[in-house]
Amino acid sequence: MAEIICEDCGKKMFHENEATLKIEESVHKKFCRKKPSEAYSYMHRDLDHMATFDPERKNDASGKPIIK
Repeated sequence: MAEIICEDCGKKMFHENEATLKIEESVHKKFCRKKPSEAYSYMHRDLDHMATFDPERKNDASGKPIIK
């Protein structure tokens, strides 16, 4: 079974199919957190931004959800 160990974070990845392992490695490189205990997030949220992104799930002025 083929395996790859990330040089940055030390994660060990293995798979029977080498092509699948290469895909897994390329995805890991995009999201690698570099240090094992480092905090990370794939989502970058602005805590000051309280507006909803989905207008159909918006709440009315009293806080009750508006359902369409």
